[in-house]
Amino acid sequence: MNLALWIAQVLLACLFLFGGVVKLIMPIEEMTKQMPLPGLFLRFIAVCEVLGALGLILPGLLRIRPGLTPLAAAGLVIIMTGATIVTLMTGAGAMALMPLVTGLLAAFVAYGRWRLSPLRG
Repeated sequence: MNLALWIAQVLLACLFLFGGVVKLIMPIEEMTKQMPLPGLFLRFIAVCEVLGALGLILPGLLRIRPGLTPLAAAGLVIIMTGATIVTLMTGAGAMALMPLVTGLLAAFVAYGRWRLSPLRG
């Protein structure tokens, strides 16, 4: 179980780190053309995604505050829940599967690191 959780954590961290950095680099005007949300809110989400990605990996790797990993995963579940809802509201039902599956994977990591195989400090 520990290996499966680490694989999920690394995959999620790569996904959120990439997505967050892209949103931080991309001009706000470009982002707001693609998503019907305010630009500053998208920047906030980008920062949360980058911090969440770091929170999935660094506490376990450094053995400093490993209890932050399930919290980071839970925060990413909240972000992916919002992304799924926004995607459904724009009328792209099939496109909502990606944030839904990502959110479920983050929920698996949150539950797994909290109950099934917690990281030890």
